[in-house]
Amino acid sequence: MTAKTTAKMTATEAVRSHVAGLEPEQLPAYVYDLPALRAHAAAVRAALPERVELYYAAKANPEAPVLAALRDAVHGYEVSSGGELAHVRAAVPGAPLAFGGPGKTPAEIAAAVDAGVHRWHVESEQELYRLAAVLADRPDAVVDVLLRVNLPVGAGALDSVALAMGGRPTPFGLDPDRAEAAVRLLTEPVGPLAPVRRRLRLRGVHAHLASGLAAAEQLALVEQIVGWSARLAERHAFALDEVNVGGGMAVDYADPGARFDWTAFGEGLGKLLDRHPGLILRIEPGRALTAYCGWYATEVLDVKRSHGEDFAVVRGGTHHLRTPATRGHSQPFSTLPVDGWPHPWERPAVTTGRATLAGQLCTPKDVLAHAAPAAAGLRAGDRVVFDMAGAYAWNISHHEFLMHPRPGFHYLDGPAEDGVAVEG
Repeated sequence: MTAKTTAKMTATEAVRSHVAGLEPEQLPAYVYDLPALRAHAAAVRAALPERVELYYAAKANPEAPVLAALRDAVHGYEVSSGGELAHVRAAVPGAPLAFGGPGKTPAEIAAAVDAGVHRWHVESEQELYRLAAVLADRPDAVVDVLLRVNLPVGAGALDSVALAMGGRPTPFGLDPDRAEAAVRLLTEPVGPLAPVRRRLRLRGVHAHLASGLAAAEQLALVEQIVGWSARLAERHAFALDEVNVGGGMAVDYADPGARFDWTAFGEGLGKLLDRHPGLILRIEPGRALTAYCGWYATEVLDVKRSHGEDFAVVRGGTHHLRTPATRGHSQPFSTLPVDGWPHPWERPAVTTGRATLAGQLCTPKDVLAHAAPAAAGLRAGDRVVFDMAGAYAWNISHHEFLMHPRPGFHYLDGPAEDGVAVEG
């Protein structure tokens, strides 16, 4: 079998070579270029000022080889459940962890304290009480708290974002007035938290408000978050050591070549920190670190015409790669044409100049790309490589619907032949 590329590919040479060498039965497959991931993460880290800590949001892609590949570039990992906590602990032993997310159960809180989690993003007053109850039974345990606050933001600031977690009614964090009450619980010498107050240490504020922001928009939001946090600390006379502004850096699926401007973002953060001596800022990107270093590769099973439009049906679908259905976009892709057709019948092909790429599920929503010009000339038996599949892809998909086989997982770490393949 031989293969050549058409259209613009973001896949690295190692990925293209690896995909071309797979047998049809080995598809679909997720393929990760770990050296490319390490290089990207190192460049992000280098663009940030010294007093900005880079944590990776494990929810974006918790595959163990991905977590391990990031270890030298990140200061730590953000986890949002007891399951993520145990998984990340096993994948990167000893790495600093921050525990966030709404609805932490008493069992998760106890497990995280016992695991020595060093930073807590506290979502509510009840969570403070539950955390205090756990500390009461563990006299040697100490935790550092950032209060997650659902801050008001300037009019229209979040109108165009892909996903808003704050600035409006949401289940995330404390309203500003409740944050004031939580600060009093943590700082006043009397009250229900007094017995453990010295071991329940208030360090600052966490405010992850939105996802899908460009660098200038993100900087404007960070300015608001830090300013509000500083005023809160001044009112209650506590030391503002840290502000965590979350992630949400824009990833443009319509243009894989467009990237978040980390250089401008880092320069803006540096100027902000100059005005706040001693403050540590923390960011927690997920998608913006790993999306570009993973690909979903599959094979065209059939090409058919329906009411004048071409459809290419591929192995797999949105039960493997849920991202385009979740976000309502077409996943960018390129093709690897495969020479030769081993069957006596005519090889089906796209003839209208564009095609919709659909999966194997019994639902019209199983679409990976709509009426895509990049599918011109696509034939049954050709291969398709979907870009930007390194985040919120396999781990958010509905795997068991129709019970199709799971994809393989291939982690390339050096020349293509050195890749480690793990079948799903």
